[in-house]
Amino acid sequence: MLPQDLLEEVQKYAQGEILYIPKTREHIKWGEKSGARSYYRQRNEEIREKYMQKIPVARLADEYCLSEDMIRKILFR
Repeated sequence: MLPQDLLEEVQKYAQGEILYIPKTREHIKWGEKSGARSYYRQRNEEIREKYMQKIPVARLADEYCLSEDMIRKILFR
């Protein structure tokens, strides 16, 4: 709840209006809270390492259930 004097000051400018006041902390990037971001980073690193060990793109695509195009995108980013 807002202090009474602050509420009265806000009412001078926005009486009867709906206000949205966002949190001041920084935006959390996609997947950081759930751990998905680190999971995909680790998976992609594994794919790059296996490719460096001469494992073909087609085999990596099968192993990770991804298209060959997606494997190539991961490799060349």
